[in-house]
Amino acid sequence: MEKALNFGYDKEGDILDISLGRPKKAISEEVSEDIFIRLEPKTKKILGFMILNFEKKFDRTHKIETLPIIGDFRLAKV
Repeated sequence: MEKALNFGYDKEGDILDISLGRPKKAISEEVSEDIFIRLEPKTKKILGFMILNFEKKFDRTHKIETLPIIGDFRLAKV
């Protein structure tokens, strides 16, 4: 099933949240410092990502981070 990529940024909490489809209840697993994947509790399918201290982390270092996942992205037909 194809899902849209949704994202939001909480400036006060400095959290970038990216969801595949509509946000759902999930469990989180840290894959790198302050970077989490959100998983469906039963199937362990990836539902999204969360980056804590986003602005602090990338504004200061401009470092490229790599997530250990493989994606298949296509432009949605509108």
